[in-house]
Amino acid sequence: MNIFDGAIVLIALLLTGITMLPKLRNNLWWRATVTPLASIIGSGFLVVAPLLASVAGSYAVIAMMMIVALAYAVGHVIRFNILNAEVLEASHNGPTGLSAFARVSNVSLTVAYVISIAFYIRLLASFALSLTPLAGDFTEDILATIILAGIGLVGWIRGLKGLEIVETISVSIKLSIIVALLVALFAYNLGTGQWTADLPHADADSLMRLRMLGGMLLVVQGFETSRYLGAAYPAEMRSRTMLWAQLSSGVIYLLFVALIVPVLLYLPAGQADETAIIGISGQVAWVLPILLVFAALMSQLSAGIADTVGAGGLVAEETDRRVSEQLAYPVLIAFSIALIWMFNIFEVIAIASRTFAFYYMMEAVIAFIVAREVLTGHKRVVQLVWFASLAIILASVVVFAVPAE
Repeated sequence: MNIFDGAIVLIALLLTGITMLPKLRNNLWWRATVTPLASIIGSGFLVVAPLLASVAGSYAVIAMMMIVALAYAVGHVIRFNILNAEVLEASHNGPTGLSAFARVSNVSLTVAYVISIAFYIRLLASFALSLTPLAGDFTEDILATIILAGIGLVGWIRGLKGLEIVETISVSIKLSIIVALLVALFAYNLGTGQWTADLPHADADSLMRLRMLGGMLLVVQGFETSRYLGAAYPAEMRSRTMLWAQLSSGVIYLLFVALIVPVLLYLPAGQADETAIIGISGQVAWVLPILLVFAALMSQLSAGIADTVGAGGLVAEETDRRVSEQLAYPVLIAFSIALIWMFNIFEVIAIASRTFAFYYMMEAVIAFIVAREVLTGHKRVVQLVWFASLAIILASVVVFAVPAE
């Protein structure tokens, strides 16, 4: 290990130590931020770069900006609903159709969570075995099944708090390694003097590429988990911590894609699989493949747990607490286990992206209904136009999104 590799490891260790301090781990604001942040970053911060390169080539950063911008626009809808729709939904005296749309929205999100949990943990298994002789679809499915069963067991025995402990630790480790990765990529690009690259892209027209980008919405999904943590955190805190999670994760995604573009030249032609980034990271520093495997494990574990928490909260909410989160967790996990044996990982990404897009579309419709009820004047007109336009865009994703392979 040379000085550069040692510096990368030292940065990761120091940041992990800071984020693991009890004062930070026990901070209510940080804990409310952890769940959406874990899900947003964990959903694809490593797999997104090879996918974007295959779809957009040298314009990968612009494509990432488009995805982040769409996610932020949807985040505005969710924050509006946290502050305005939740009270009306709970009172059961809201505008006509609100309860029905809310029910459809929640059911669709529960389905989306089950799919995304399967994706996260299957991706975790791929990264865990990527540097071993055991790598392969069957063994990765077996490992994913074991991990999912463990999450379901912890949720059943320890409930939300037990899952949050695991989630907080994994997020702290993951963020520390991500910062170390960004520093390493910056130093590498500075040393080579190369900040851009002429990357090949998919042999497809602009419309098909947009459809592929729509199929990648899952990689920035996760912020909506704040909407379903009402039993633990007040609405204003959930809205503000969700905004912070979106802004910080958006910066991380854009920096990562921008800095990794020159390194993507080492990506073998046609290879955009879920572990491609591990192999080419060795061009930057010897230690990076090892750190990235560990970061990937933490990313997918924390994201899987975050969506398990969100799904459990949804089930409890929809059943008026007749079914507790603790009982919901193992049942939801069982469905996720079934999915990993039925579909490959890129099919799961596209299916989950379209399912989340449908949920976000329903939330935009709910926001439209509530805005008509609670807003007045110019602000009412602007928000109604915005929510209606976003619902149409998301409907297009539902109908036209395709896998980016």
